Amino acid sequence: MVGITYTIMTSPLGRILVARNAEGLTCINFQDGTEAVSPQAGWRERASDLADATAQLEAYFRGELQQFEIPLAPYGTTFQRQVWQTMRAIPYGQTLTYAELARRVGRPQAARAVGGASSCNPLPVVVPCHRVVGSDGSLTGYAGGLHLKQALLDLERGKQP
Repeated sequence: MVGITYTIMTSPLGRILVARNAEGLTCINFQDGTEAVSPQAGWRERASDLADATAQLEAYFRGELQQFEIPLAPYGTTFQRQVWQTMRAIPYGQTLTYAELARRVGRPQAARAVGGASSCNPLPVVVPCHRVVGSDGSLTGYAGGLHLKQALLDLERGKQP
């Protein structure tokens, strides 16, 4: 596999673009959300390269998978990657505030920076930024739209989308 390959899968929340490079997943994007991205010049459509990732996403949407086992290769700063890695430890069906996530990252005064890193997460669902909420428990910011964040939280609470 050379460069980036991608596929667009269908989910209960609409179409999802899934892309990877030789190391792992680089992009998951809700195509019917508020911030859809298009395949970039040079990307090749090749569903077979993403078969494991799409199978795991499908199992997640059926409520059968809680922990993803997919190689990841997100592009981001060292701080962003640290935040994304810490997000992966938030248990399925639970939420965490941005302030608590900042504490877990070792930067207790950096809740806003953690929020910024969360908003740049290129791998939603697999890196569960939907599980991060405001200090009062309210839903705040989600690249695909708050309706998708709510739908993912509902799914993890046993309500099928």
